[in-house]
Amino acid sequence: MLKVKTFTFNPFQENTYLLYDETKEVIIIDPGCYEKREREALHAFISAEGLKPVRLLNTHCHIDHVLGNYFVNQSYKLPLEIFAKEEPVLAAVASYASNYGFPAYTPCKAEKYLEEGVPVTFGNSSLEVIWVPGHAPGHIVFYDKDSKTCIGGDTLFQGSIGRTDLPGGDHQTLLTAIKEKLFALPDDTTVYPGHGPSTQIGIEKIHNPFVGKNASH
Repeated sequence: MLKVKTFTFNPFQENTYLLYDETKEVIIIDPGCYEKREREALHAFISAEGLKPVRLLNTHCHIDHVLGNYFVNQSYKLPLEIFAKEEPVLAAVASYASNYGFPAYTPCKAEKYLEEGVPVTFGNSSLEVIWVPGHAPGHIVFYDKDSKTCIGGDTLFQGSIGRTDLPGGDHQTLLTAIKEKLFALPDDTTVYPGHGPSTQIGIEKIHNPFVGKNASH
């Protein structure tokens, strides 16, 4: 059965996720670890649990989700995997990292590309890749149907949605993608977002002020 470990890193309070199963193979999604102590915390958990890192993935490539890419890439010799449409978003980070207070940011280029409909496999687990644009042009989420777990990045939050005022963002695109892609998942699916606490699809279908049934349009 899939296990999810959450770390909250950097001043953006970004959620970094480790997913692993009984084989001890673990994938690292959106490593936001920038400070030395954050990187040590990630490494210490992996060591303590006897996990074997096998994949490094980004849901999207805004700065708060990629600060630890290089660290993970170098520490565990894992190629970075992203959705191809995020390539320019990732490339842009180096140009503004210092302005956001991250002068020591080290870029990490993507070496592999994820595709919608092509599962992410590790251990005994298989995750569905779902393209959910709007917050970022190549934003994807990862869904495990067995445990009804969705790693949602910055698409759907508890009572909110991802911001759409950044380059490549589009409000209506995100609303449509959430309703057509995420709301097609079972109501009891747990969504682990890029920031804040987890939620469930069924709850957001009803109560989310942006995309729920009572949302003002």
